[in-house]
Amino acid sequence: MYLLLRDLYRTRREVGLRRPPRPSSLAVRHVDAGSCNGCEHELTAAAGPHYDLSRFGLSITASPRHADVLLITGPVTVHMRTALLRAYEAMPEPRIVAALGNCALGLGVIASADSLAGPVEDLLPVSVRIAGCPPTPQQIIDGLEPLLNASTVR
Repeated sequence: MYLLLRDLYRTRREVGLRRPPRPSSLAVRHVDAGSCNGCEHELTAAAGPHYDLSRFGLSITASPRHADVLLITGPVTVHMRTALLRAYEAMPEPRIVAALGNCALGLGVIASADSLAGPVEDLLPVSVRIAGCPPTPQQIIDGLEPLLNASTVR
């Protein structure tokens, strides 16, 4: 384990990954509201060792009760509407909602209107909008990083 950590530290230094000097952190709860999984792949890459969300103080959490940010991908389908609203209600205050990808923003969705509850903004107050189909890992980081400096964050 020591060798892996040493190699990771060396690789970060060689690649030039910066470690921002800030003490704050945020827990992010991801909800797939009906996406094609393109945004999920990019989010996984952003959390991986190359981009490393955790060096910014951003971590993925499994429970909305531990989350500071609700990150939603995909257009909200009729079947996911209730689950999404329950996840939002389970979050502690202040609740921050981020819409990731064009589908979550209601742009260029390819599906029948009968199966969609609409874009995230129709259901929840969205604070952060990260456009792209799918957005790159760097765009995801650039969209979430300003939340660390926001005065509304605990």
